[in-house]
Amino acid sequence: MTLRRTFLKTVAIAAIGAGAFASSALGAEVTLRLHQFLPAQANVPKNILQVWADKVEADSDGRIEIQSFPAMQLGGSPPQLFDQVVDGVADITWTVAGYTPGRFPRAEVFELPFTMTNAEAVSRAYWELAEESMLEDDFKQVKVLGLWVHGPGLIHSKEPITAVGDLNGVKLRAPTRVTNKMFSNLGATPVGMPVPAVPEALSKGVIDATVIPWEVTGALKVNEMVANHTTFGDETLYTTTFVFAMNKDRYNALPDDLKAVIDANSGLEFSGFAGKQMQLDDDGPHKQAMDRGNNIITLDAGQIAEWKAAAAETTDAWVAEMDEKGLDGTALKARAAELIAKHTK
Repeated sequence: MTLRRTFLKTVAIAAIGAGAFASSALGAEVTLRLHQFLPAQANVPKNILQVWADKVEADSDGRIEIQSFPAMQLGGSPPQLFDQVVDGVADITWTVAGYTPGRFPRAEVFELPFTMTNAEAVSRAYWELAEESMLEDDFKQVKVLGLWVHGPGLIHSKEPITAVGDLNGVKLRAPTRVTNKMFSNLGATPVGMPVPAVPEALSKGVIDATVIPWEVTGALKVNEMVANHTTFGDETLYTTTFVFAMNKDRYNALPDDLKAVIDANSGLEFSGFAGKQMQLDDDGPHKQAMDRGNNIITLDAGQIAEWKAAAAETTDAWVAEMDEKGLDGTALKARAAELIAKHTK
């Protein structure tokens, strides 16, 4: 009897293992397609989106599979990504909020010049402000998974840029409506394009400069195309807001326990993690630029004061525009500053 029991137990364990293998081999219960605009080896896909996907798959015991489609492999252009997740072309997308100018006006408050402290703090503030005023309005068409910003934005240019006047006549790529307006006010000639188009635009002379954080310069090889990088010390000229979202119908169709897995990997903590990771990923490309002998221009307090004074026009115009839309720009700006201060350590 003992031998028989041992045999039956062995068979049962083997059957359980075989069943698990068969379930894995047959595929997950739910497959979600994640679409975004950067190559798979870039920092955000590698260190944030894939980390998120792996965690969701693990927490669901393999019942959810995340299929990643980098570099617009499902078709379309980066500005179409938000509508792709609304329409179900993709189940999940990550994109720049400002690729659809004016669509998410409240998010723009975090892109105003010299507003950001650090990416983790601002990302947490972004999520909290969204909970208060955006999730049921600006982002009501989707299930928002995360909202964050990148590390300090800086100017990468073919010719050195130190004073505001150095921007006169410079063809410069900026990422969003707010940043394009700011650089236009500062004397540059803004040229709008998604970030994947930057390397070709620099190589062909379509632009003379671009503003992006350090972290993406490695993937785009910007450090090899320009030799000058203007930084603002402990201040931040600008940042960019991102949206990581899921198709609402796909989310609502999930069983409650799988919705709980998605929810547990979304929200404030994930947003804070993503912002912090983006800023951490600035270090490698920054070091690469220094190792190449590129010209790292660090503005002092007096020079930054000139930039702040010149950029104030952009902030004032944004507040007035929000007021015209009935969004109370002054209150939005004050609340964003309050939330940023709350999370800044």
